Order: sequence, then C-alpha cells, then structure tokens
Amino acid sequence: MFLTVVREGSTLSASRKLGVAQPTVARRIEALENEIGLKLFERDTRGFKPTEEARSLIPLVEAIEEAAETFASKTRDLAELRPIRITAPGIFSDRVMDMFSEFTTLNPGVAFEFIPSLKVLDLSAGEADIAFRIGGSEPDKTLICRKISTAKWALFGAQSYADKFGLPKSVDDFQGHRFVTFEHFDVPDYERRWLLRHVSPDQIVKSFSEPELMRASIRAGHGLGLVNLRLAEADHTLIRCFDNIEELSSSNMMLIAPAAYRRPEVKAFTKFFAPRYAATFK
Repeated sequence: MFLTVVREGSTLSASRKLGVAQPTVARRIEALENEIGLKLFERDTRGFKPTEEARSLIPLVEAIEEAAETFASKTRDLAELRPIRITAPGIFSDRVMDMFSEFTTLNPGVAFEFIPSLKVLDLSAGEADIAFRIGGSEPDKTLICRKISTAKWALFGAQSYADKFGLPKSVDDFQGHRFVTFEHFDVPDYERRWLLRHVSPDQIVKSFSEPELMRASIRAGHGLGLVNLRLAEADHTLIRCFDNIEELSSSNMMLIAPAAYRRPEVKAFTKFFAPRYAATFK
C-alpha cells in the first residue's frame, strides 16, 4: 500500500487502484507511521506527499514487494500437482500397472512419469521422486524406505537347451552346463559372483549389460541363467531348474525422497501402493 500511494500520488487514486476505500487507505498509512515511529507523508489540501524519509525507503520496500511476489509464485508452483516420477530397473507387470491405474482413478489429476533405468538415480538431488530397487545392501539412510517384498531368484533354461543338454537338478549338478549372465557397471553383481563360486569362468558363454537381453538369450537356448521369480512367472517359455536359491534372496525396496514425500500426492501414493504391492507379491 505504501508504494501504491507513493506511485499514485494521492490516497484517492491509490484507493481506486487497490480497490479499497480512501479512508481505509489513510488509516492504514497512519497505522504504519505509528508502528515505525516515522512520518511518511505530508498531508495538505491536495493530498499526500511523501517525505524524504519515505523516498529513502522506496528501494527497500520495492525489494520486499519483489520477494513477496517471488514467494507467492513459488508457493503456487509447489501447490500445483506435478507428475510423480518413478524409476525402476525395468518395466512393471500388468498387475503393478493396475495399482497405478486404481490410484489415479481414486485421485484424479495425479499423473506418473516412469523412468526405466538400471542406473541408480539420486533421489536427494531430485532425479526422481520414488525408486524401486532390489539389493542386499542397506539403502541411503536419508531416504524414506519401505520394504514391499522379498526378491527371489532361481536358475532357468529353455526347452531347446533342455532337449540338448538336460537341466541341472541342484547346484552340485552344474558340470558340463553353459550359463549366461547379467553384468552392468552401475548394478551390484552379487548374482554373477554367486554363479562364479559354483562354475568355472569358461562355462559362462555370454554376458549382457541388459537383463532383457540376458533373458532373451536364455529363451534362445544359449545357456542357463539366474532370473528374478517375479519376471520369470510372466514368461512361460522359461523352465526352472530347481528350487529357489535362498542365499540370493534380497529386499525389494520402495525408496522416497524426503522432499517428494512432503507432497500430499506422493505421501498418499506411498501409503496406497506399498501395502497393496506387499499383499500381492508375498
């Protein structure tokens, strides 16, 4: 109001610009002067004239006005719904996508942005809001963490491989068999290391940097490979050799950036999704 009166040159013009009655403008100016103990305007029959002291305050008041406008703009941006950005090593199954669809039905206006990536994105730096990760190591303690299931692994082959070489019945039956593996510089290699404890390096005939390519190689009969049971159950061409390999079991984690969790839609999705996923994939 102070700047408006100065810029307009009279309380009448300022009141019109502000949409406030002229007596109200005059009272607020008087209240401001009383509050700060400084005379800001000289009053005469022609209206209000800013004092020298008032003029010296103009740059500071303009800075405050600009900061207030920036603050208001930022809070509006933060209040607007933005897509929840989710990263995971691969694509989600139909059952998981149904959960996303159910949430958007219950929460119109909420959208998702999926970032399939083997690279471990930095949630704290804002590269994504939520990450789904499988691993044996402890997650970053600065992140909000929900264990949603236990990832289990088994050795799989294809019918064409079984017809030619047969399938091992246990870990002690690996001699003479061929294997394919997954290896990526940005992903823990505990599965490959487990395999190398049980087979010689020359038994590994192919190594892939993409898990989808490794599974395609298994389906083609090139060799046997370790596959997550969640992925294998959707591929009926894969044949499990023997029971799950319990020492490879690891936590399937849902990690949320603290800044993202402060957004109501992210918090609501976390509370909605985590228990449903855990109940579906026990």
